[in-house]
Amino acid sequence: MCGIVGIVDCSGRPVARRSIETMCHALRHRGPDDEGIVEVGDRSGTNREASVGLGNRRLSVIDVDGGHQPISNEDGTVWTVLNGEIYNYRELRKTLEEIGHCFATRSDTEVIVHGYETYGDKFVEYLDGMFA
Repeated sequence: MCGIVGIVDCSGRPVARRSIETMCHALRHRGPDDEGIVEVGDRSGTNREASVGLGNRRLSVIDVDGGHQPISNEDGTVWTVLNGEIYNYRELRKTLEEIGHCFATRSDTEVIVHGYETYGDKFVEYLDGMFA
């Protein structure tokens, strides 16, 4: 069982990395194998759009060596963290590769970012699994 954390700051200020680190540390028991953090948004604080911080504590099961999270799409515009398992990720991956997506890992998590790029919010209807 993994642990996922996140902060959305709608003020335009950058998310405090230390806050994400503190939350990940509190969930260490849920994912002893790996920790990952990403901060997305304008780091200067001049952009009035939201900034986001995501963190993950990972219990490595699928793609033990290459499934580090958070995971992004090819250009870093879509990010995700996953707790759980996508049972049909191999089939989804094959379909997404056939329409041109490139995968950097063998992880089930990566189908989420590429699926979102292709299907938008409706992508969750394609997922079979137990996840958050």
